[in-house]
Amino acid sequence: RMVEIGRVVYIDKGDNEGKLATIVNIIEGYKVFLDGPASGVIRSVRNLKDLQMTKFKVPIRLQQRTKNVEKAWTEAEISKKWEGSTWAKKLAARKIRSTLTDFDRYKLMRAKQARNRLVKVELAKLKKAARKA
Repeated sequence: RMVEIGRVVYIDKGDNEGKLATIVNIIEGYKVFLDGPASGVIRSVRNLKDLQMTKFKVPIRLQQRTKNVEKAWTEAEISKKWEGSTWAKKLAARKIRSTLTDFDRYKLMRAKQARNRLVKVELAKLKKAARKA
């Protein structure tokens, strides 16, 4: 994924960690100017090491104002597309799993065991039927 104006990025480190923003300008080879009005990220300079490029792109011009960036963001439905992506789903699942208590982990383990037992029984039935046929 290329570093380009309008590219939507995921902030991985530092302030606003876990939020999305748009590249408004490229300052140097390793610094970009970000703006994320829809996610609450204030216009600021960030190092590319702190960011991860997403596959989404907002159609904006160089140094566009926050109001216009927000308008382009909503027209491109970036928030909706992000929520539907596997990346966002994995992050949400990781967040849920990190909040599990010891008892919740135990219940999850028992549910998985029950599911695997059912799968094993059905597979044995299919194998038995295949041997007879």
